Amino acid sequence: MVATIGLIALAGMIGLGLSAGAAILLGAILAPSNPDLASDIEVGDPDDQDRLRLALTGEAGFNDGAAFPFIMLGLGLLGLHDLGSSGWRWVAIDLVWAVAGGLAIGALLGMAVGRLVVYLRGKHDEAVSLGEFLTLGLMALSYGGALVLHTYGFLAVFAAGLALRRVEFHDTEGEFGEAVEEMHQRGEDTATNPDTAAVHLAEELLGFNEQLAQIAELALVLVIGSLLASHIFTVDLVWFLPLMLLVIRPVAAAVGLVGSRTAPTERILVSWFGIKGIASLYYLMYAIDHGLPETTARQLLPIVLVTVAVSIVVHGITVTPVMRWYEARGKRSGTRAG
Repeated sequence: MVATIGLIALAGMIGLGLSAGAAILLGAILAPSNPDLASDIEVGDPDDQDRLRLALTGEAGFNDGAAFPFIMLGLGLLGLHDLGSSGWRWVAIDLVWAVAGGLAIGALLGMAVGRLVVYLRGKHDEAVSLGEFLTLGLMALSYGGALVLHTYGFLAVFAAGLALRRVEFHDTEGEFGEAVEEMHQRGEDTATNPDTAAVHLAEELLGFNEQLAQIAELALVLVIGSLLASHIFTVDLVWFLPLMLLVIRPVAAAVGLVGSRTAPTERILVSWFGIKGIASLYYLMYAIDHGLPETTARQLLPIVLVTVAVSIVVHGITVTPVMRWYEARGKRSGTRAG
């Protein structure tokens, strides 16, 4: 992500004539990826150990919130945020505290809520059939708590989700698929059984989260389409889009995968599937809401919107045939285990 931000910022300053602050802001807006818009590349199930899917899903989870320090850096260089003398405030508050604090808040809340619900179900037959409300409530609590303590809400929600799954992982030792099969074979109230309460909760939340993600995808596509109707395609996009998709993403992915055990085919697919989505739109609106100058906003808006729209179309068209080929190739070679 850092390499992506740096390369986009360089292109923004040289090719688009942006100031350093605006260029870094553009890089931070476009750096996050979002595989939700192409579900074929997401982790298929909790026992999925495919390196490609794990890499792309993990990247999307971490970089949504980790881009925020660079959003604040860009706003600070534009005079819209206090960076402190020699940037000390940005390093201490916006980078170290906001990232570490957001992760800690989310992890604590996710673990506490998960343990509490499992305890109430297993010991008192309470808090049953509330999975949907639990998901939404934990998201709101984590995001709101993070904002109150001046940390990053995206990272807090991500950490809360990881911690919530750790509750189930502790009970099943990572064998979620087998635990689900055993649970369904019991033929009893598995939601309130102390031995299966954590597994039942995890299965319940996973099903709702998938539906929630699909609704969010639909909303994003509608918003992008409505915004594009009022913003014309600029000449700069003729060279920026190919540079973004065919040069910056592959170079950044190559840097990020240095030293990993990723196979050449997986590296190529990671380089291609840097799908842009809701995080980019959120960061753009965040910057505008925090006083981004109108001239800068008018320059960045069509670039971000069209880049996200083109990414949705191009990656959406290619993901199914490419992933079918990838899976068929993996079955023939038998070498896709993570």
